[in-house]
Amino acid sequence: MPRPTNDGASSSPDPTLSGGDSGPASTENAGRSTRGASGSSSSTGGETRAAADTADPGRRPADGRGRNVAARKKQYVIAPRQPDGLQAMSFQPLQFSALEQALRSSNDIEVVDTVGPKSVLGALADGMGGSQGVLVARMTEQKAAVLHQQGQGRLLVEHDQHLNLMDPALRQPAMVTGVMPAGGGPVLNAVISVTGKDGAPQAEAEVSLFGSMLPASGVTDANGQVTLSLYGETPESVRGLYVKPKADYWSFYQRDPDISTDEPNVVVLRALSDWPSLAGFPRQRAYGWGQKAMRLDQLPGNYRGQGIKIAIIDSGAATTHANLTGIKAGFDVLNKKTNPEGWDQDTLGHGSHCAGVIAAADIASGIRGFAPDAEVHACKLFPGGQISQLIDALEYCIDKQIDVVNLSLGGAEVSEALEQQIVRAKRAGIACIVAAGNSSGAVQYPASSPNVLAVAAVGKLDEFPADSYHAQTLDQNVDAYGYFTAKFSCFGPQVAVCAPGVAITSCVPPNNFAAWDGTSMATPHVTGLAALTLAHHPDFQTPQYKARGAERVERLFQLIRASAHRVSLGDQSRTGFGMPDVLVAVGLQNAASQQPAQAVAPQQAGVMAMPAPQLGANLGGAIGGNMGGLMGGGAVYDPLGLDVARAAQMAAYGTQWPQLHVGRFPLPQPYNPIMW
Repeated sequence: MPRPTNDGASSSPDPTLSGGDSGPASTENAGRSTRGASGSSSSTGGETRAAADTADPGRRPADGRGRNVAARKKQYVIAPRQPDGLQAMSFQPLQFSALEQALRSSNDIEVVDTVGPKSVLGALADGMGGSQGVLVARMTEQKAAVLHQQGQGRLLVEHDQHLNLMDPALRQPAMVTGVMPAGGGPVLNAVISVTGKDGAPQAEAEVSLFGSMLPASGVTDANGQVTLSLYGETPESVRGLYVKPKADYWSFYQRDPDISTDEPNVVVLRALSDWPSLAGFPRQRAYGWGQKAMRLDQLPGNYRGQGIKIAIIDSGAATTHANLTGIKAGFDVLNKKTNPEGWDQDTLGHGSHCAGVIAAADIASGIRGFAPDAEVHACKLFPGGQISQLIDALEYCIDKQIDVVNLSLGGAEVSEALEQQIVRAKRAGIACIVAAGNSSGAVQYPASSPNVLAVAAVGKLDEFPADSYHAQTLDQNVDAYGYFTAKFSCFGPQVAVCAPGVAITSCVPPNNFAAWDGTSMATPHVTGLAALTLAHHPDFQTPQYKARGAERVERLFQLIRASAHRVSLGDQSRTGFGMPDVLVAVGLQNAASQQPAQAVAPQQAGVMAMPAPQLGANLGGAIGGNMGGLMGGGAVYDPLGLDVARAAQMAAYGTQWPQLHVGRFPLPQPYNPIMW
């Protein structure tokens, strides 16, 4: 039965939802009816944007020059809701082919991409009989709302939101406002000159000056100089100077700097190799402080991640770097139609930095990664990555039978379409390790997904110069060994573990090194450890966990959590189960932490050993209820009781175990700061 639209025209039922084959007329007319209200309705639907502008005088300025700014068409991810989400509503899923045909035949919807299984293997990898895929289309917000409404719960229509790399934003000094002075006022012009060793100018260094109003930022030229202008400021009101070198030097931050307007202000940067733990670097190979904190340096030489496939979905990987020449495979999602092999061009350096921590080659120079013999795939998603492209990158991972995926990225909103893909990946045996985020707030998505392992960041006091910007990440939760929760790190019950994420030295293009901060830097530590665990832990040599599937992923997550030590004085929402330990995770040491927390006397621990539901209630209900099921039964591995269990084990050998210890054996000396 035809039904009238708002402008009186008739249309047939929408085949996308009714199963018919007459074309999406109702959807088209619903989109045209808005224009029809201004007298531009047409039964053909072929009117141009210029005609619409003519019919709507409000779209043009009164003088006829140019056009008024209005909302552009937005990009959306459109997908049938998978059967798991429809069972409760007793709906049958939409057929992808019928949906695609209907959208492509609509005049006011532009289908720009189709993302789906890349082979029969990929289609069947999740064990659920195949995946339908997603469509990427541009349309107006009104059109998207109509499409979503007509989907009746069976159709996902989501904004294809842009993703962010998990780098911490520069923290401006307190009380910085965004007010530009009106009517002139003072202007502070300052020349900043950045040099390195022997006075060599440092080009392409990022420099920022902060006053009481808008900050000024710039990049140094070939002479290492940049001129910055602060409006409404005087030298006495400047509150901070920040310098981030391109590579090979420590960053610099000076609070309340003495700025001259008459002559260049010189900043002399310290070389990375001037720091005691990096002496001789990069000519001599070094372990990062984070790798040593997780005891990678004590791992036998034959534990190298052989046979494991790792995907790094990021900004690419610069294979020009001597430590990254072993990366031979990848996928440029951004340019998949023109240059899918462009994954080895990393303009941001972020993906190369992550790749170095995970799998840098074990050569005489530079750094060594956690799993240098693993097969690494670099999926290029940045700059400019979106949800639909992340779905496409995960599809690549499913097709290539990747074991572990590093996701040092996040978005602003939860995406059900992405979540469906993450579930598919998990069922295909892919473990997603995700950065918690750097907003100092709640854990961001997709780290907040229950189907991934979320990683927060910690730092250590004696691993960076006091005048570097790394010192600004310091939180008050410092333990006896100098470990602290990073001020920028997101927190919440979704945090599974924490890892080193402050002053992490790793690879950047073309063949250099840089020390960066972020949960982006913490996540690769856990990804590398996960690869080692899959390759070498005895459990994954058994039929139960050798087979790819969700059970294998959950066992991996369980072993990572159970290997963790408590670090810093931060609560569990900031550190999760603590920092994972490589030797325990691969099964080389007996892990007392794999015993239920209830086995430890509560009075010994100084905390109550609680069953999972009660612990979940105390932490917002998110940890106990979920973790209890994942860890097997009602018991939960309470990280606050893990040290006590280890203390009992160590006591049998006549050795004391400090409750806040995490590090090497024999036990380290108390924290002794190194300052210049």
